[in-house]
Amino acid sequence: MALDGLVIANVIKELNDTLLGGRINKISQPENDALVLVIKNNRSQYKLFLSANASLPLIYLTQENKPNPITAPNFCMLLRKHLNSARILSITQPGLERIIDIEIEHLNELGDVCTKHLITEIMGKHSNIIFCDDKKMIIDSIKHISGLVSSVREVLPGRDYFIPETQDKWNPLTVDCEHFLEKVMTKPLPIAKALYTSLTGISPLIANEICHRASIDGEASTSSLSEMEGLHLYKNFERLMTDIKNNSFFPNVIYQNGEPFEFSSTTLTTYNSSEHKEFESISELLEQYYAQRNTLTRIRQKSVDLRKIVSNAIERTRKKYDLQMKQLKDTDKRDKYKVYGELITAYGYNVEEGSKQMTALNYYTNEEVTIPLDPTITPIENAKKYFDKYSKLKRTYEALTKFTEETKEELEHLESISAALDIALQEEDLIQLKEELMEYGYMKRKFVSKKDAKKQKSASKPFHYISSDGFHMYVGKNNFQNDELTFKFAVGNDWWFHAKGMAGSHVIVKTNGEELPDRTFEEAGKLAAYYSKARELSKAEIDYTEKKNVKKPNGGKPGFVVYYTNYSLIIEPDITGIEEVK
Repeated sequence: MALDGLVIANVIKELNDTLLGGRINKISQPENDALVLVIKNNRSQYKLFLSANASLPLIYLTQENKPNPITAPNFCMLLRKHLNSARILSITQPGLERIIDIEIEHLNELGDVCTKHLITEIMGKHSNIIFCDDKKMIIDSIKHISGLVSSVREVLPGRDYFIPETQDKWNPLTVDCEHFLEKVMTKPLPIAKALYTSLTGISPLIANEICHRASIDGEASTSSLSEMEGLHLYKNFERLMTDIKNNSFFPNVIYQNGEPFEFSSTTLTTYNSSEHKEFESISELLEQYYAQRNTLTRIRQKSVDLRKIVSNAIERTRKKYDLQMKQLKDTDKRDKYKVYGELITAYGYNVEEGSKQMTALNYYTNEEVTIPLDPTITPIENAKKYFDKYSKLKRTYEALTKFTEETKEELEHLESISAALDIALQEEDLIQLKEELMEYGYMKRKFVSKKDAKKQKSASKPFHYISSDGFHMYVGKNNFQNDELTFKFAVGNDWWFHAKGMAGSHVIVKTNGEELPDRTFEEAGKLAAYYSKARELSKAEIDYTEKKNVKKPNGGKPGFVVYYTNYSLIIEPDITGIEEVK
């Protein structure tokens, strides 16, 4: 998911198409390690975002307005002094390095024409934005790197700028077949690793993609390659490099389980079976991809406390349930003790005093049974002892049957909250889940005004999809929404779907009195499988029935329903291609 040399080449192409010859109109530094350049060109205005953030370095065109500090940082003031109204002469990438060099022309204080370089290095924790003069001497940088921090290169005013060669890598755009086979493919490494450790800008993702295109196992050793396989691998590598030289890019994002998983500027045949989305602009791709990833990351961070509360409650309830089931199993002997008591009462008059056992015909099964006796007491007292045991176990069984049912319902309720946490995408979704946890005593309730509580409850809405046949399908995000959809929103002839025997969302399909096509049944089933604990399974069983057959038991927890008339289908939990209404 990192920006490799191929993606940077795509960014360079887009920046050249839009910014070349433009003038810098405004410079701001919204974050300690990020810049925004407002550039006017061809009667249009563009915002270029450059970030040297150690965990998320980026460069792309954006329309978003980012808040700026009241007082501009020193690096921002320096750039404003030199570069306001400066013209962009060139935007280049050395080799296939993850480096963007923007050459800028401006007038100095004496009115002479000067050139400067604004260099952005996208290199993980070593990322930086460096401002240099025409001779590539560093004027300043957004991060100062002294010799104490790096023994390879100092990034300080007055030092010469150079690209550190910390690894024995070659420029993939100039590597020929002989060099490729004799230098790269002779390294004692797996083939994919030999590619990305030998060639600049080639990420593990692209290395594996090249191997996949050549039908070669990237995990196999380079020594296992035959001469023909080596040539075939090079030809696929060469074709990709030709695409880069010709500025032929294909920005796309790969989705797995509905979440952005990978992106690239070339077709990723490795993920042919996965959902993908194409973009015309690499900037649009980067902005949307990282916005979605950040949203998911932020929600997961915000839900950590809720997840911990729920997982602890599930673990505690599951232990309680297991103990109750073990105790319940121990009561299985109760009927045997009742029979022993009856047989001793019926045949005990034949038992000699002091006997330790008696044998009698069990008139329920017509089999002889041997009954242990306490030799210190009479047969009648032995019978009473067995009847007492039976009575005690019977009472225990009746009590435990009720308790285990309650504990099972509690466990299912907690599992449903856990499933709802997995699909939460907004803070409003978490608010409803928090309310449910407080309502059932898993969290302490904090004071919230009635106005705020109403606002919070109404903020989160169910997922809304449209089937291929034009029917509206709704998916509850949590138990409150499940109840709302099933018992207030749906009418009698609407269809209701749910994953069989596991926690998940209620799915309602509005029929408007029409008969549903088979394809809509399948798509609704896919939604029910995807928004449930069956999401990670290859197949899931889905129960579906008309809403009029679904009932709410008295005192049932939110989302808990019963139904006795239903159909079933087996479906994959894959919602690729189902249109969502935003």
